[in-house]
Amino acid sequence: MKAYTRILLFLIPALLLVGCSKDFLDRKPLDQEVSTNFYQTEEDAMQALVAVYDVLGYQSSPGVAWAPYLTVSDILSDDAYAGGGDANDGLDENELNTFTIPATNQIVHSIWIYNYIGIYRANLLLEKIDGIDADPAFKKRVIAECKFLRGYFYSQLARSFENVPLLTQTIKGPSEYGQPQSSPEAVYNQIALDLLDAAADLPAVIPSAENGRVSKWAAEALLGRVFLFYNGVYNADLQAGSVRVDRAKALELLEDVIANSGHDLLSNYADIFRLSSEFSVESVFEITHGDSPAWWDWGYVRGGEGNLSAQMQGPRVTGSTQWNRGWSFAPVSQKLVDALAGDPRQSATILRQGDLDGTLANGFQHTGYFSRKYSSDSEHWGSDGQFELNRTCNNRVIRFSDVLLMAAELGSPNAQTYLDRVRARVGLSSVPATLDNILRERRLELSLEGIRYFDVLRRGMAFATQELTLSGVRGPNYVGDQQLFDVTFNPATKGFLPIPQREIDLSAGLFKQNAGY
Repeated sequence: MKAYTRILLFLIPALLLVGCSKDFLDRKPLDQEVSTNFYQTEEDAMQALVAVYDVLGYQSSPGVAWAPYLTVSDILSDDAYAGGGDANDGLDENELNTFTIPATNQIVHSIWIYNYIGIYRANLLLEKIDGIDADPAFKKRVIAECKFLRGYFYSQLARSFENVPLLTQTIKGPSEYGQPQSSPEAVYNQIALDLLDAAADLPAVIPSAENGRVSKWAAEALLGRVFLFYNGVYNADLQAGSVRVDRAKALELLEDVIANSGHDLLSNYADIFRLSSEFSVESVFEITHGDSPAWWDWGYVRGGEGNLSAQMQGPRVTGSTQWNRGWSFAPVSQKLVDALAGDPRQSATILRQGDLDGTLANGFQHTGYFSRKYSSDSEHWGSDGQFELNRTCNNRVIRFSDVLLMAAELGSPNAQTYLDRVRARVGLSSVPATLDNILRERRLELSLEGIRYFDVLRRGMAFATQELTLSGVRGPNYVGDQQLFDVTFNPATKGFLPIPQREIDLSAGLFKQNAGY
C-alpha cells in the first residue's frame, strides 16, 4: 500500500509535464489492461477476485522478509523456538521468540504489508463490481468473497498489531494519504460486519472444481474465532451493524456450522495433513499451496504458490528419502512434547530426530523435535521448480474440530458431546467439559497450527506470562547453552507486535507506537 502511494507521488508530477494534449490524455490505452479499461466483464471480475485470493498465500514481501503467518505464530507461542541455521539466520525470528522485538523487525513489517495488499485489492474490486457487466448472482458472490477476505486480512492485522488504520475504500489521492489508526473496537466491528454479510451470501457448498473459494461456513466459523479473541482480550461484544455479536450469537453461528454444514471429523487424525486430505470434510477454511506454476525465482518468492512454512520448519537433513533440506525454523519445544506425552496425537504432530533417515545438521536452538504437520516431507515435494519454493501442503486455517471446541467453550448445551467427539476420534476417554479441559484439548488438538499463541493471549496477561515465559526448560536433545532457550514474556506489550517503524515514519506523526515498545 505504501509502495503504491510512492508510485502515485512519482507519477502525478510526470503526468503534469505531458502538456495539454486533450486527445491523447482522453484516449484509453489499447495495448494494455489498466484500471480504466479492465473492470468491464465477468471474466475481468473473476481475475480481480483471484488477485484478492492470491494474497492469502503471501508469506513474504519483496525486499522485506519471509514471514509465513503460521510459522511466526508458532514461534511467538510456547510450542516452538526461533531456530534456523544459526543465530544470525534466525535473528528476526528470535526477536519474536524472546519478545525483544524492535519496530524495525523485518518479519513484523512484512505481515503488515501483505495484509494491507489484500485489503487494498478487496476494496478496489468492491468499488468496481457494480459497474461490471455480469450476472447479479455472480456479483453477489464476488462481493461476499471480498468481504470475507477483507475481514480475514483485518483479523490478522488486528490481533497482531491492535492499533491499525481501518480502510474500507481505496485511497483516492494525496488528500487521503494520511490515515490515522482506528480503535480496536471500530476495526473488530467492521470485521464482524464483513463476515456476517459474507455468511449471508456465500454458498453453502463449494464444488470440487472451485476448491479454495470460501463458503458461508468459513465465514461463520471465522467470526466465532474473532469473537473469542476480542471478547477474551477486551471483555466486550461485537457490533456488526445492527446485529450484536455476543456469546449467544457467536455460539449460534458455530452451532449452524456443526448442524448444517456437512463438515465432520476425519476418522484418522494422522490423515488430516496428508495430501489426499486437502479440502477434506474436516477442512472449513483452507489456503491453497502447490507447485503450479513451478517456481524458480528467489527474487520474487511470493510469485510462487509453495508453502514456505513447510520449507522453513522442515529438518535440516540431507541424504534422506523422506525429507529434503528444510531450514529447521520453529523447532518444537520440550514443553509441547511433555504436554502431548501419552496422547495419540503426539506422533502425528511432532517429528523426532530419531525418525529421520539421512544426515541431520543441527540448527540454532536445536531441540531434536520438528513439526510433522507442516514439513519438508516427500509427500509434499513439488514436481518441478526450485524445491524449496514448491512445497505443496495446504494451510488448514480452520478445522471442524476447532469449531466443535469453540462451541463447547462458548457453553453449548452439547459441550460434552463436542469435547467427547474430538477425544474419541483419537481413542481418548471422556473428561468433564469444564473450561480448563476444553482449552487444554484445544492446545493438544490444534498444536503447531498457528493457534496456540492467540488462545493464550485471550486468557489474560497473567496467564500469558505464566505460559509464555520459559526458564530452565530443557529436553534431552537440546543443543546449546540454556540461555538460548530461556524466554521472558513482556506483558507490557499485551502480546501485540510493534507498529513497523517505517509505517510510523511515513504516517507523518499520525501513528503512535504500541505500548511496551
